[in-house]
Amino acid sequence: MAKRRHSAKDEILLVPFLDILCSLIGVLILIIVVLCVSQSQQTNGRTPEEVQMAQEHKRMKKELAEREKLDVILKEKIAELEKLKAEIEDKEQRYLKFRKLLSSSKELQEQNKLIATKLQKELDDLLTEIDGLKKQQDDSKKIIIDLIAEIKKRQIPADKKVPPVVVQPSGTGMPDTTKVYFVECATGALKILGAWGADYRLSATAEVIVADAAYNHFLTEVAKDKNALILYLIRDDGQAAYNNGAGRAEGDYKIRVGKLPIPGRGQLDLALFEKYRGKVSPPTAAAPVKPKV
Repeated sequence: MAKRRHSAKDEILLVPFLDILCSLIGVLILIIVVLCVSQSQQTNGRTPEEVQMAQEHKRMKKELAEREKLDVILKEKIAELEKLKAEIEDKEQRYLKFRKLLSSSKELQEQNKLIATKLQKELDDLLTEIDGLKKQQDDSKKIIIDLIAEIKKRQIPADKKVPPVVVQPSGTGMPDTTKVYFVECATGALKILGAWGADYRLSATAEVIVADAAYNHFLTEVAKDKNALILYLIRDDGQAAYNNGAGRAEGDYKIRVGKLPIPGRGQLDLALFEKYRGKVSPPTAAAPVKPKV
C-alpha cells in the first residue's frame, strides 16, 4: 500500500532556530570579550604576577620605612646606654677612691685627726675673736663718738703742729743685751710698734687679745729671748688696754713687761731706744695661736 505523501505545508523549517542560536553565541562571545577588556584595564595591562610583585614592593617599601624609624630609636637608646655606662664607671671610680680613703693606714688616719683638731682649734679661736668683736661694737660706737668730739675740741690751727712725745729710758739705763719691744695702749686698742717693720693695731678686748693670731705670734717670738722686754706706752685713756695686753704677755707667756705713761696726743719718738729695739719675723696669714699656760 503506497504511503501517503506529506504535503509541503507540513514541513518544519530549522533556519530561524539556527539564527537565534548563532545570535546567542555571538552575544556570549561579546560578553566574554568585554569582561577580558575590563579586567585588562583594571590591572593597567599588567599580568597577575606583575601585580603581585608591585604589591610586594609596596609592602617592602613600607617595611623599610618602619625599620628606619626603629633604627633611629635604636641609635638613641644606644647613646643613652653609653651615657649610663660612663656614669656607672665614674661612680665606680669614686666608690673605689672613697673606699681607699676609708681603708687608709692608721698612721694616715691619725694625721688626719691631728689636722682636723688643729683646724677646729683655729676655728674656735676665730669664733672667740668674732664674739669679742661683736661685744665691742657698741663700745666702739660710743668711743668713736667721743673721739670725734675730742678731735673737734682739740683741733689745732694749720700753722701749728703738735710736738712729738720723746720716750726716754728710765733710771740709769739698761743692759746692752736687752731687746725692747713697744706696744702703745690707747682707748680700747693696742698697737705693736714696728716689731716686724709695720705697726699692727688690734682691739684691746680680752676675747680678741686671746684669739688674735698676729698678737700671739708676736708674744711667742718675744718669749724666745730671755732678755726681751715689752714696754707698754700708756696714753691717758689706755689703762684698760694695758691691763688686758700686758696681762696676756706676762701671765700666759711669762714675758717681762714694763709700762710708761705717755702724756698728750703727740706722735711717739722712740729714737733714744734705737739700739735696744728688737725685731721679730712677720706673722703668716694663718699664724697659730699657742698660749703658754
